[in-house]
Amino acid sequence: MATFLYKLGRLAFRRRRYVALIWVALLALAGFGAASASTATSSSFSIPGTEAQRAFDLLEQRFPGGSADGATARVVFKAPDNEKMSDPANKAEVDKVIGELKSGSDQIASVSDPYTAGAVSKDGSTAYVSVSYKVNSMELTDETRDALEDAGHAAQKSGMTVEIGGDALMVIPETGVTEIIGVAIAAIVLVITFGSLIAAGLPLLTALIGVGIGVSTITALANVLDLGSTTATLAMMIGLAVGIDYALFIVSRYRAELAEGREREDAAGRAVGTAGSAVVFAGLTVVIALVGLAVVNIPMLSKMGFAAAGTVAIAVLIALTLVPALLGFAGKRVLGRKARKAAGAPAGTEDKPNMGTRWARFVLRKPVWVLLVGVIGLGTVAVPVASLEMGLPDEGSQPTSTTQRRAYDLLSDGFGPGFNGPLMVVVDTADSSDGKTAAKQVTDEISGIKGVVAVTPAQFNKAGDTAMITVVPKDRPSSVDTENVVHAIRDAGKDIKSDTGAEVLVTGSTAMNIDFSQKMNDALLPYLALVVGLAFLLLMVVFRSVLVPLKAALGFLLSVVAALGAVVAVFQWGWLGSLFGVEQPGPIMSMMPIFMVGVVFGLAMDYEVFLVTRMREAYVHGEKPGQAIVTGFRHGARVVTAAAVIMMAVFAGFIGSSEQMVKMIGFSLAIAVFFDAFVVRMAIVPAVLALLGHRAWSLPRWLDRILPNVDVEGEGLREQLDETPGGETGGERELTRV
Repeated sequence: MATFLYKLGRLAFRRRRYVALIWVALLALAGFGAASASTATSSSFSIPGTEAQRAFDLLEQRFPGGSADGATARVVFKAPDNEKMSDPANKAEVDKVIGELKSGSDQIASVSDPYTAGAVSKDGSTAYVSVSYKVNSMELTDETRDALEDAGHAAQKSGMTVEIGGDALMVIPETGVTEIIGVAIAAIVLVITFGSLIAAGLPLLTALIGVGIGVSTITALANVLDLGSTTATLAMMIGLAVGIDYALFIVSRYRAELAEGREREDAAGRAVGTAGSAVVFAGLTVVIALVGLAVVNIPMLSKMGFAAAGTVAIAVLIALTLVPALLGFAGKRVLGRKARKAAGAPAGTEDKPNMGTRWARFVLRKPVWVLLVGVIGLGTVAVPVASLEMGLPDEGSQPTSTTQRRAYDLLSDGFGPGFNGPLMVVVDTADSSDGKTAAKQVTDEISGIKGVVAVTPAQFNKAGDTAMITVVPKDRPSSVDTENVVHAIRDAGKDIKSDTGAEVLVTGSTAMNIDFSQKMNDALLPYLALVVGLAFLLLMVVFRSVLVPLKAALGFLLSVVAALGAVVAVFQWGWLGSLFGVEQPGPIMSMMPIFMVGVVFGLAMDYEVFLVTRMREAYVHGEKPGQAIVTGFRHGARVVTAAAVIMMAVFAGFIGSSEQMVKMIGFSLAIAVFFDAFVVRMAIVPAVLALLGHRAWSLPRWLDRILPNVDVEGEGLREQLDETPGGETGGERELTRV
């Protein structure tokens, strides 16, 4: 592989104008596709194989025109102090709002009257109007949303409090300017690392081109493939981080080759042949982890994984082709003034100990202590995982400044927390001899379940073979008690089916969330086994070792559990919540554990590959295990540190998002990279390698014969170059170079 990549790097360097033109053309083509594509109209959320999804599908089939997936809204009214919603003046205002809503848009399916629908609180202080739409929230026009927001303004002038909740007001989340700050921090880190504006700007430029192509392609295909807005956000987040990192490693290796006196074209080829091999395998681990999300069998998650994996693949291709091409344009200015002077310094000055060298030698002196401190420290941070509660964020997790959150609180105060997440019970009476009796039995059974405060009479479809029953639980949608209510209804439904033949199914957003959480839990171990297993095999091929990949996998598990513990402490317990914009602590997103396993594993392996490949390279060239660790840190620690800081800055930039899901993902990935890069890879890994010694790099002979030799260290490439007449270097110089 190294030989092939060496030739590819030289070709890209020589034909740099054509390579640059091709990538600019691809960017323009993707941009044109995104600009001309129709706006995404759907972002459907389905969970195949769950009861909630079957009930939802049955509703769409048996209640045609009922807009089962249509957007909904609740306009909540609270009367002024010492007044009731039943007072004539307040009632007139509500009637006026109902009329405005009905005439405000042709996308309205129905508008309920709170006085006839029983939507007035017992104390008379609060009432709500339920609005249903013919289309989902992504298909609502701006005019429809404006009509909804304007409907309550007149009522507010009369002294009433009017707030609006529901998914009808859901729009594409705004992430603010914090991502720009993240990129700015990345630029500063690159300038400090390289000491050259050109060298610093090159990874940023190539990463932005890669993300531009990836996100534009996702936008162009969003309507066709039913991609949600979060898909593009995730692709941007991961694409920026790995794009900068991969280019950073190629540029860093190129500068090292130039500093040793290589010709520019040969230096570009060697950089791509060696560091480029690590980029390919690091990229492969990220792609495996992201594509592996498909095993969960949740379309939305699979699409997010495939889209992000595609963006990572583009980042790898850009690092292997566009980066060496741009290095050709940059010339030796990529070194900066200090580096150009150092390149002409006497031999041996490059061996002056740097921070990485000093740290590696410290770890070699105290490997047991470093290992214990690292493991115990991460283990302590991981303690909150024991109290992990999972769910999906609802409007109760929105900032108190939003009308959705205020509407949520008004409903909770006036009617009880359960009114924010009513359950929809669907009774399929097609196989029942007496459907109405069966539906009545269901209603009676549910009314007697602990934790249920209200049950509406069954409403049948025109065919009379399906009934809908609305159940209001006592507690908030994300509570454990509400989950128990759902399970209790389903258990009761089994007995009813055996007695009457009628099938009872529970759906609604709350039931969907519960089923989603269960599906994620069930898929976690198989997914973990698949991803870690495949990556273990990949790393075994890369490092020609069994213990090094095993150590990498165990270190990853430690860092991801610690990161999950930090997420629980901040987002569930509320520790330092105000610092990260968490106004309402609550359950952790159901997808977070499996998502972190996928994404963080891929990113963690980046540092494992880049750092340990340097050590392996030194060991292969005859250095002792301890000396190889020092060599790896001397050449790799500074660059890996810069890469980790950049990745953290990019991820942390998304913490400023108004969307709770994006905020949580940004925080979790930033803290996970911190733990993995600085604790696991920089401390635990060298400590373990120091304790293992030669055993770390051993491989059983039978396994050595089976595994393909991909030559990541470029040993075959060096031998080939040394044998070439007029080769750049001699054999002895090759042995000392890393």
